[in-house]
Amino acid sequence: MASILVVDDERDIVTLIKVILEKEGHSVTAAYGGLEALAALGLEPPQAPVCRPDLALIDLMMPSMDGLSLTKRLAADPSTNRIRVVILTAKDRSSEMFGSIKTVAAVLEKPFDPQTLREAVASAMAKQ
Repeated sequence: MASILVVDDERDIVTLIKVILEKEGHSVTAAYGGLEALAALGLEPPQAPVCRPDLALIDLMMPSMDGLSLTKRLAADPSTNRIRVVILTAKDRSSEMFGSIKTVAAVLEKPFDPQTLREAVASAMAKQ
């Protein structure tokens, strides 16, 4: 199973995703914003990482650091550029918007059902 980082400023969404994915056997680390995700990955401030995920589910709209900026940062850093990303968004966003970022495996629109989430994770993991 995979190690997954879930990044969303909505705690209820993070809890829901965590429950669904842990039932599938995945190890899930939660971060409640882009800066907290960078800290968990050991990037800001530079430190030992809390997690080394295979996959990150990243909300697009977050305060402080939005999901697109976080995704670009992860793709540009040699220590995190292997992490596949599933973008979570409540806005109607075309996956073409993320076409230039090779680590983006899927875009998942909120609200989503558990089966759609499981399928997006499985698809993203298969692309590794």
